[in-house]
Amino acid sequence: MAKELIRKRTKIVATISDKKCEPDFLRKLHEAGMDVVRINSAHLSPEGVMKIVHNTRSVSDKIAILLDTKGPEIRTTICDEPIRFLKGQKIKIAGNSDDKTTGSVINVNYGDIARQVPSGAVIMIDDGELEINITGKRGDELTGTIQNDGTLGSRKTVNIPQVRINLPSVSQRDLIFIDLAVKLDLEFIAHSFVRTKKDILAVQKILDGHGSQIKIIAKIENQQGVDNLEEIMDHSYGIMVARGDLAIEVPFERIPGIQRMIISKCIERRKPVIVATQMLHSMITNPRPTRAEVSDVANAVYSQTDALMLSGETASGKFPLESVKTMTRIAAEIEMEKDKYLEMPAGSLSGEVSAYLAKVAVKTSIRVNAKAILADTVKGTAIRSMAAYRGVNPVVAQCYTYRTMRELALSYGVIPVFIEKKESVDEFIRTSLKDLLRRHVLKDNDILVLLAGNFSRGSGFSFIEVGTVEYLKERVMIGKNDLMA
Repeated sequence: MAKELIRKRTKIVATISDKKCEPDFLRKLHEAGMDVVRINSAHLSPEGVMKIVHNTRSVSDKIAILLDTKGPEIRTTICDEPIRFLKGQKIKIAGNSDDKTTGSVINVNYGDIARQVPSGAVIMIDDGELEINITGKRGDELTGTIQNDGTLGSRKTVNIPQVRINLPSVSQRDLIFIDLAVKLDLEFIAHSFVRTKKDILAVQKILDGHGSQIKIIAKIENQQGVDNLEEIMDHSYGIMVARGDLAIEVPFERIPGIQRMIISKCIERRKPVIVATQMLHSMITNPRPTRAEVSDVANAVYSQTDALMLSGETASGKFPLESVKTMTRIAAEIEMEKDKYLEMPAGSLSGEVSAYLAKVAVKTSIRVNAKAILADTVKGTAIRSMAAYRGVNPVVAQCYTYRTMRELALSYGVIPVFIEKKESVDEFIRTSLKDLLRRHVLKDNDILVLLAGNFSRGSGFSFIEVGTVEYLKERVMIGKNDLMA
């Protein structure tokens, strides 16, 4: 059945657990607005990852998959059950990765913690659930005082603000999951706690060794990452604003400004950008968001981010479907009020002509009130260039590979569709228009802007045409029989 062309332009990334990843569940999330499945390797086994990937692929070939690595991070070890700590309680912290965490000793997966963390430092655990002031050292153990009541579960994040820890770019666990991502032919790897370009290059070296086309998303979640953003962007496909750890490592009042800065730089550089962490956090346990959460999501959409991310809301929450539907509704509402166009430099990796035509297409679509822009692509570069202008008209990207189609699931305002490579402009228009009319409700007087390559050599756009649906159907001889399913 033909459906509305587009509900929202901002993409939604949803975190999925192996405990709840049935095809029917994933299908409902996808229909509600989920564009990308995120898999957090920190909480999964390889078998769990494979289960999620298999089920996702069975639902739709359009859903991209993003695998989150642990990255150079410190986590607590497992505990038999959640442990309650009280303000003023004395505690030991040790780097015994094979030992469990107890009520008297918090063990972490970093053996040198006692040597590298000075007295007077503050350790934040589980996004600030526990704050510990370090008062001294005894051998290979730190001693400290709990600053607030809190409960600690297994494998929680450990942040030490203002202290630079010498951690490897890629852990042994990361290597296992990166190799698995390659074997499963995933679209994205989101590398955690990226500090400099070296962290990205370390992952890229592994991918290059496998001949993999997986794209790297750099998670910015500490001050080093913010300071080195430009060089990190040089070597990354996209950026994730990972606000959980970032708000621990950086004064929390700076987070909104950092978020807006990162989004702006990503748009300018044609890099997809994701805003993540606690966007609808209360919906883990409640069917409705708080007013503050609605405003938070709206602010990210007003800032023109490519994508919003749900974490616990869909991975373990009571209302995963409602969370996706809520985020879709908020995004769609705010998109009607935002700027219709961002004036950006026309520069692009796809070439000067292609970049210029991409800009012209977006501006023309707004001026003639077009229903959509219809364009072909091999690698998606020129499509991402169009997405950077943040126009109000959707870009229906006719992709010649499934990988490109799924990669563009992360780009603002893009509807990616797979088609076989065509030999001429007319053949491209005929095939693309037939597919568009079968999938979506369009009127004969609706205007379309068409962009296409030269179908002979090179890459990028070399052809642009504007016309009504009726004119284009006549031009490439599409009759009623051609549109019957």
